[in-house]
Amino acid sequence: MRHVRYEHAGRVHEGLLDGVPDEARLLAPVVPGKIVAVGQNYMDHIREQGAKPPGIPVLFPKFATSVIGPGEPIRWASSLTERVDYEGELAVVIGRRASRVPLAQALDVVRGYTNANDVSARDLQMGDGQWLRGKALDSFLPLGPAIVTPDEAGDPQDLPIATRLNGVTMQDSSTTEMVFGVAELIAFITEGITLEPGDVVLTGTPHGVGVFRDPPVFLQPGDEVEVEVGGLGVLSNPVGAHVDADLQLATTEE
Repeated sequence: MRHVRYEHAGRVHEGLLDGVPDEARLLAPVVPGKIVAVGQNYMDHIREQGAKPPGIPVLFPKFATSVIGPGEPIRWASSLTERVDYEGELAVVIGRRASRVPLAQALDVVRGYTNANDVSARDLQMGDGQWLRGKALDSFLPLGPAIVTPDEAGDPQDLPIATRLNGVTMQDSSTTEMVFGVAELIAFITEGITLEPGDVVLTGTPHGVGVFRDPPVFLQPGDEVEVEVGGLGVLSNPVGAHVDADLQLATTEE
């Protein structure tokens, strides 16, 4: 099944994708209380950096204010960052409270899977000395279009994953490249951090991100980014005008 959230006639509803009215607007399929993201978790991404795989999962947070839905614009202040990158990922949505979950039962707490774009401001990520601002800015986590239940999504460790920028494929890989699989990540996280229903785990991105291209490729207003993982559907988001433009417009109108 494919569970969605959508807005229709000024109200927010939850239901199945095939029951959404034509005039409805899809929203992010979940409003997470916590978002636990994982870095350096694809071998091909590690190879493109000339790095070594980590001994344990590298965790960092994103926030509910980072979340946007399909079709919503990714935006940022140009005064804050000029090196904004895409990262297509498989997102895991937790279905029940999970604390100290054994590896063998880890997938039992999964409600389903969806596409994610772990948008990253590389200048902040590398310049701050830690990843928080570079990863957790407003609008820096598109999710959707639906939460696909595990029986329909298939094996989370055997899904193709692709990111397209303006129709050009930039990332083309498979979740087989993960250093730590979904079950391992859940077991590791819940050893000390309780995951609640609706929480989201981002599982890392494969090779092909913009910062490691020659020359580097960064997102610009007017771009369109698509993320597609397996049969989860396509998550598409435009890159909107810089947030600075809102202030300039307000000043002009005054």
